[in-house]
Amino acid sequence: MSNLYWLTEAQMERLRPYFPKSRGRARVDDRRVLSGIIFINRNGLRWCDAPSEYGPPKTLYNRWKRWSDMGIFAQILMGLAEQAPDNKTISIDATYLKAHRTAASLRLKKGGEDA
Repeated sequence: MSNLYWLTEAQMERLRPYFPKSRGRARVDDRRVLSGIIFINRNGLRWCDAPSEYGPPKTLYNRWKRWSDMGIFAQILMGLAEQAPDNKTISIDATYLKAHRTAASLRLKKGGEDA
């Protein structure tokens, strides 16, 4: 697939200080996994629809969940914003994703089928 999203090595160098340290075993490639997480969220896909180039969907989800719970993504965004003294706005729009999940959960609560 030529339309996959990949973080550049320069982008990864800026993000590496925010990643938690590896304990014991070496982690699966952070660049591959983070690129996959961004691709899934950007396109509003289910984890199981992740292109195989990003690795197993379970790995993508587990890393996203663990890092979300640890506040890693919030730290990344805050850190990148602090590094940009030109006062430009950094924005991530998750409106579609949140609205889609909310609508789906409402259908389930009312006894409807999930899309």
